[in-house]
Amino acid sequence: MKVAEVRHILDTIGGMFPDAHCELNHSNAFELTIAVLLSAQCTDATVNKVTEDLFQKYKAPIDYISVPLEELERDIRRIGLFRNKAKHIQNLCSILIEQYGGEVPQAHDLLVTLPGVGRKTANVVISNAFGVPAIAVDTHVERVAKRLALAGWKDSVLEVEKKLMKAVPRDEWTLTHHRLIFFGRYHCKSQNPQCQVCPLLDVCREGKKRMKTAVIRKDKVHTKSNKDLEMKKRMG
Repeated sequence: MKVAEVRHILDTIGGMFPDAHCELNHSNAFELTIAVLLSAQCTDATVNKVTEDLFQKYKAPIDYISVPLEELERDIRRIGLFRNKAKHIQNLCSILIEQYGGEVPQAHDLLVTLPGVGRKTANVVISNAFGVPAIAVDTHVERVAKRLALAGWKDSVLEVEKKLMKAVPRDEWTLTHHRLIFFGRYHCKSQNPQCQVCPLLDVCREGKKRMKTAVIRKDKVHTKSNKDLEMKKRMG
């Protein structure tokens, strides 16, 4: 894709969501790491409801390993996969205490070695907590990137990340990540994207396909209605 086309996409989405930001509530890098870990296969809204009480009860890594696993499980039971996530959290906290003085490491290659922390989580943490440019590819970013031809349909998550990093100026990586999420979460949704009012319909292969299908269906319904009306006239 040409530079001008990428610029058009970025500026358009930026105009739609100029204040896009991380919607996971947190006050430091440690809380953000826990929140992102919990957010896997779960909505940010649900995570925020859980962490509202969780972060009042658990202030530091030592707090999480000072309670029985079963107690932590109960505290996050509204989160999907809560049992596995509770184990990851306690193991992660133990490592932070033993190897990093209770602090979250700032290096990406160290973050991804922590239990429950994958590449996406690490990217979110380094970009939002430490100000390091990064593009975290979640389900929204992946969907939007592929629909707008910023990545290929069959590209892996890592391939999507690499293509976005190449196409987007480095100093815009973090902001673009947030804006793509907002665009995918509130406009270009998985099941019911707002193609009919989308300012990027001209460059969206998915949108063009959906709108073409909608026109064909409308024409079929219109044709059927006319035939039914003509038949009634003949019979009448």
